[in-house]
Amino acid sequence: MPTPLRSLLGGALLMAGTATAATTLHAQPKPDPRVGLKAGWFDAGEAAWNIKLVSTTRPSESFLNMSTPGDARLKNSDLAFSGNLVFQGNYSGWQVWDIGNPRKPKLRTAFVCPGSQSDVTVYGNLLFVSAEAVSGRVDCGLGGVEAEVSKDRARGIRIIDISDVEHPKTVTTVQTCRGSHTNTLVTDPKDPDNVYVYVSGSAGVRSADELAGCSALSPDVDPNSALFRIEVIKVPVKNPAAAAIVSSPRIFEGLTEATRHGDAAADRRERPAGAPARPSVAGRGPTQCHDITTYPAVGLAGGACSGYGILLDIRDIKNPKRLYAAADTNMSAWHSATFSNDGSKVLFSDEWGGGSSPRCRATDKVEWGADAIFVRNGDKLDFKSYFKLPAAQTSNENCVAHNGSLIPIPGREVMVQSWYQGGINVFDWTDPNHAFEIGFFDRGPMDSTALVSGGHWSAYWYNGLIYGSEIARGLDVWELTPSEFITKNELDAAKLVKYAYFNAQEQPQAVWPAAFVVARSYTDQMARNSAVPKAWLNSVLAQLATAEKANGAKRAAALNTLATQLDTDAAASPEAKRVTALSAVVKALAK
Repeated sequence: MPTPLRSLLGGALLMAGTATAATTLHAQPKPDPRVGLKAGWFDAGEAAWNIKLVSTTRPSESFLNMSTPGDARLKNSDLAFSGNLVFQGNYSGWQVWDIGNPRKPKLRTAFVCPGSQSDVTVYGNLLFVSAEAVSGRVDCGLGGVEAEVSKDRARGIRIIDISDVEHPKTVTTVQTCRGSHTNTLVTDPKDPDNVYVYVSGSAGVRSADELAGCSALSPDVDPNSALFRIEVIKVPVKNPAAAAIVSSPRIFEGLTEATRHGDAAADRRERPAGAPARPSVAGRGPTQCHDITTYPAVGLAGGACSGYGILLDIRDIKNPKRLYAAADTNMSAWHSATFSNDGSKVLFSDEWGGGSSPRCRATDKVEWGADAIFVRNGDKLDFKSYFKLPAAQTSNENCVAHNGSLIPIPGREVMVQSWYQGGINVFDWTDPNHAFEIGFFDRGPMDSTALVSGGHWSAYWYNGLIYGSEIARGLDVWELTPSEFITKNELDAAKLVKYAYFNAQEQPQAVWPAAFVVARSYTDQMARNSAVPKAWLNSVLAQLATAEKANGAKRAAALNTLATQLDTDAAASPEAKRVTALSAVVKALAK
């Protein structure tokens, strides 16, 4: 019988919890290879650390203008995934890539349909595309819409039938008063016949003559104002043509205008004379959200909403309710949210400068244009720390925190995130007070003499690899490599989590199957943290190895014996949370 952990600890009962690693290595390579990279469009210099570029695929002919680098009409935007397909939005439509062989993605569809960002989400045979530009047409034509009031204008959610992905068909456009800057697909396990779309519209309110019921007046004057609300669209899966707005929740009710930082002194510009007023009401809180990330598994959503990070109760999908609103003077343009896998923490990104400005220069504050990490305290959010890309970028690179997602490593919050021309990086925020970088990929600026828009709009983990939407250069695919920060067991465990489809703004909860690599992920973490006695850890590893070699009843008996020991040892362990999680995996393996 192995020596009990309490004895190995000399009888001291240590505080239970996940230990912060005093010995964990947090240092990036020095000098940082991201600094001083050669500029270029498709020939820029590249730097990588603990990550390997698998492939880069240029945009299709319809979405590439070789005469104009950074063509504003042809910016690639967000990504959505279904099976072996990646849907990539673009300001002029969207593309579909087959990633059955991620080393050579193949174009399946290039669908030209101007409408601004064209953020995409996917569910079954339906694709949802955001349309916001006043020039976007219902028929996806290229001629724009010249009339101030027109039935041809598309501002809202385009619903596309992709049952034949190479011949997509427009089903309908659900028109909204402020269009759709982004959209969030939401599923309700209690309502399998419908899906829902949360619409975040940030443009000016369209005329009531064009869409009945639209009003830009203050809610104090007009209770039906299109300001200070989001839209919820219900989509019958079998009859998507019947999709319609079913509620317009005023989740900002009672919020005052938040105090936010502005530009750095050197970047401040006067608003042009005669410029239209921004859609806001002085003294009032947010008029819209930028992104809303729903997390149905825990009944919550995180809204990044014009000066606030908002926690929402979405147990009633059609009627989200605000639980809490966090403000922070170091945040400017709250952009998106990511939950920890257990829902106990929330990370909000700040798109200071709107994504078109250099905000990662050596002179920029590390608290600005960064991520803010909060811990849930009941229905409240307690701020803990900031995390920002640690490599200074040039004044010719638009750079700020943008879209990313969790990498499903058991017991940790490890995330991949895009930073526009700051590239992408991978960082650990398991300890919300001390986030640190553990991998990166970056290219040099598009141009060495001027700021030409480019860089990664988004970077997401999907079924074992990382996919990035590069604004000007196409689709990138990467593979994480084992390092002192992530072991092969942890990566193999992450690859066991498979999704049939993935929309980053509907965060799925990672659930791992019973597997020895999952068990060893926890032992690897305890070894890295050096918080448990080496003799105890070696004993656990030996018992795991013996059980793995055994079969049938012998394997079950060995695993049950180990689980009993782990349950006893957990109370005395400085790694109680991981020991308990390890025990749960061992018990599942025994079955």
